[in-house]
Amino acid sequence: MTPVQIETFFSRLRDKTPEPLTELEFTNVYTLLVAVALSAQATDVGVNKATRALFAKVSTPAQMLELGEEGLKAHIRTIGLFNSKAKNVIAMAEKLIAEFGGEVPRSREALESLPGVGRKTANVVLNNYWGEPTIAVDTHLFRVANRTGMAPGKTPLAVEKGLEAVIPDYFKRHAHHWLILHGRYVCKARKPDCVKCIVADLCGFDAKVVE
Repeated sequence: MTPVQIETFFSRLRDKTPEPLTELEFTNVYTLLVAVALSAQATDVGVNKATRALFAKVSTPAQMLELGEEGLKAHIRTIGLFNSKAKNVIAMAEKLIAEFGGEVPRSREALESLPGVGRKTANVVLNNYWGEPTIAVDTHLFRVANRTGMAPGKTPLAVEKGLEAVIPDYFKRHAHHWLILHGRYVCKARKPDCVKCIVADLCGFDAKVVE
């Protein structure tokens, strides 16, 4: 995609959704971190159903430790990989208390040092809570970046770096939200809804159907 096409692409997505927000529910930066960690290989809807009661009781690492691993499992049993996720969330709480005074750190490096937190999770927290122009590459964004030809890459990191290089700075604050929502609801994996796509004319997808 050319710079002009990319400008037009994001202008249209911005006009459609000026202030996109994460669909994960949270009460503070800690519960956001937990929700994002739990969302790996799970839907936001499924995570929200499991965490509503959890976050009514737990909003700090100390409260999570008081709940304990088995208590946490009881809340998140409907989420995929709940056993390993519960173990990581408890280990995360322990490290936050031991090394960060119970506070969620505001740096990607520190966030990635926490159990169960990878680059994508760190980027989501930095963007959604602190408004940093990070790009969190999930399966939807990875698909859209490759399918459209905007930033083709074989790994999430390659796509992230590619997008950072081509997206104008004034779009970066919300860029990953626009791309994720577009991939989730329009540019779907099995059957993209090209007919209803507002950026279809800018897309390089060979198999798109617009009639």
